[in-house]
Amino acid sequence: MGISRSNRTAVIGAGPRGTSVLERLLANRAAAGPAGTLHIDVIDPYPAGPGHVWQPGQSRLYLMNTQSFYPTVIPEDPALAAPVAGRTFDQWRDLQQRDADPSLTDEERAEVSGLGPADFPSRALYGRYLRCTLGELLTRLPAGVTVDFHPATATSVRHAAAAGADQAAADPGAAQDSAVRFDVVLDDGSVLTVDSVVLALGHLDARLNAEQRELLTAAEELGLLYLPPAAPADVDWSVVPAGEPVLVRGMGLNFFDVMGQLTEGRGGRFLAAEDNAELTYVPSGREPLIIAASRRGTPYRAKATLTGYYPGSVQLRYCTEDAIAKFAESGIRPSFDFDLWPLLHRDAIWAYYSTLARSQPGAVLTDPAEFLRALDESLRPHAHSTGKWENTMESVVAIHVRAAHRLDLLGLAAPLAGRSFGSRAELDAAVVDYLLDDARRSALGENDAVKMAIGALHHGRAVLKTAVADSGITDESWVAGLRGWFESFVEGLASGPPALRAAQLAALARAGVVRFVGPDPKFGVDRRARTFIAASPWVGGGTDESVDGGSGGVPGGAGGAGASSRTATAVAGDSAAGPVAASAMIEALAPANRVAVNASPLLEQLLAEGLVRPRLMMSVEGTPVQTSGLDVVPHPYRPLGANGSVTEGIYVLGLQLSAAQWGTAIAAEARPASGPVYRSGQRTLRDADEIARAILGH
Repeated sequence: MGISRSNRTAVIGAGPRGTSVLERLLANRAAAGPAGTLHIDVIDPYPAGPGHVWQPGQSRLYLMNTQSFYPTVIPEDPALAAPVAGRTFDQWRDLQQRDADPSLTDEERAEVSGLGPADFPSRALYGRYLRCTLGELLTRLPAGVTVDFHPATATSVRHAAAAGADQAAADPGAAQDSAVRFDVVLDDGSVLTVDSVVLALGHLDARLNAEQRELLTAAEELGLLYLPPAAPADVDWSVVPAGEPVLVRGMGLNFFDVMGQLTEGRGGRFLAAEDNAELTYVPSGREPLIIAASRRGTPYRAKATLTGYYPGSVQLRYCTEDAIAKFAESGIRPSFDFDLWPLLHRDAIWAYYSTLARSQPGAVLTDPAEFLRALDESLRPHAHSTGKWENTMESVVAIHVRAAHRLDLLGLAAPLAGRSFGSRAELDAAVVDYLLDDARRSALGENDAVKMAIGALHHGRAVLKTAVADSGITDESWVAGLRGWFESFVEGLASGPPALRAAQLAALARAGVVRFVGPDPKFGVDRRARTFIAASPWVGGGTDESVDGGSGGVPGGAGGAGASSRTATAVAGDSAAGPVAASAMIEALAPANRVAVNASPLLEQLLAEGLVRPRLMMSVEGTPVQTSGLDVVPHPYRPLGANGSVTEGIYVLGLQLSAAQWGTAIAAEARPASGPVYRSGQRTLRDADEIARAILGH
């Protein structure tokens, strides 16, 4: 099929992924040469380029979770058509330092001037990069290409009536093989009739779950403040009262955004000690008392200080792309728990103990070289029968390594597991110790055994993304293994914030600005005291029945106003424990990335009319489980309709592929200057290229 003489496509979503589709359309069109016309409609209520998440005007306290050398919207894969314009973020950063774009504000110039390749830029600055990249692309449009931007929301996409006949009558030069057309309806009343549609929807709002709805309803009835899951830049943080307790649920990446806005964002300052070992926080007096809670009771572990995205001293030996390819070559669809995890588990163990033997030889009871030889033999995948290698490995470790230095890999993600605390002060001290230890380990970088075990998991995650996307894993292991336990485990270890955030949180806790609830918290509402409450069963007094999980009603006794008074004293600094109370509660979570609950009029219409459907997977019990993403077929990714047929002409890119790919929220990776280049690093850009080539008829 040749390139249509007249071709019109709609890209719905103008953030990084939509920008990549536009870039790939231009690059492939330029490579093929002019042949008729190509018109691209880009639809998004937010400004194109940055989209919703990366707006340049947001607070500079919101940092990216990757360093400057990492992200890009411009591919560097030599197998793809050469870009018509643009560069990686780090190349753009370097260019701005030498010859700043006139459109940069003074604030942006100040940030970029001091930003190194290993530093963490603000999301606002990345948004400026996206805007500059889009602007440069628009100055290099190939002949015959036009682009229109529609600052509106697409509310529906439907097959256009009598598409082929109408098109042929209106434009005799149009493609004769394009019988499928679509009407895209916008909320400003416009209707765009196009030949194809790209769904690059990105992050969407979502309907609240049952517990969240109950908390919101109780807040409205009792005059409390409840902030549901949201993009942090969308929240008006000024409504959180100063000097009052506020419950914050979730201690992942969004937590540090909340923390920054309610502390530094209100005029507080962090001061470094003379030896730079620890930070001290100087309050402004406008902070609330932040009471932080999460299932683990601690935040994500901080990233190690590295010169690259992956630690150079860690090289995968077992969970490699070659090993993964052998499953497909043998016609095997691997199970995560039984086929893939044992390989990555070995890599994490080797990374830990090889680092330990190098950096802390005193932790090894025997000759370190002898120990590593014995460990290597015990880890060989085929040296021992299935299920026995771990016992053999543990026997080797017991002989050679001091007990205090042995690895508990799963325990790294739950540092408070197995512990109970007699008072909230005791809990707070334990969390501060954890934070300072984690920051210290991050500073050691490739010389810390714990961080290198995590580094192996980080390497392995890139390999697993390829395994999931290319050949797939069994449904049962996707549900119970990859998404059931491994995802939260590896995110808590390898997706953490910059190490600075751990040091800052420790300083805030020492200053009394942040307190902690403890592991496995339960949340509820004390209607008589008109407060939210939370308690951990592992903190003394937290096991009473006063917390009902958010039903909005609490029985009498310890759950009444007396308990709230006791709690107010506890969170103010007393060593007492029990439920904590607050008249404000923040969900430090992103809206759920599940197509069935996303509050998108377009997705709701497509689902209701059967043009797309969520993917179902079978659990180990044989029960169908609705997954988070759309049901799609590759390549390029096109949705399956309710009847199981492919909806031709519609393409899916990004977060809504979360049931076909894993880790879809992470940006495309620029090619590293050294170290491994994983196939998953630029998968999103290759996906965009496949879509562009299909639209153009290549």
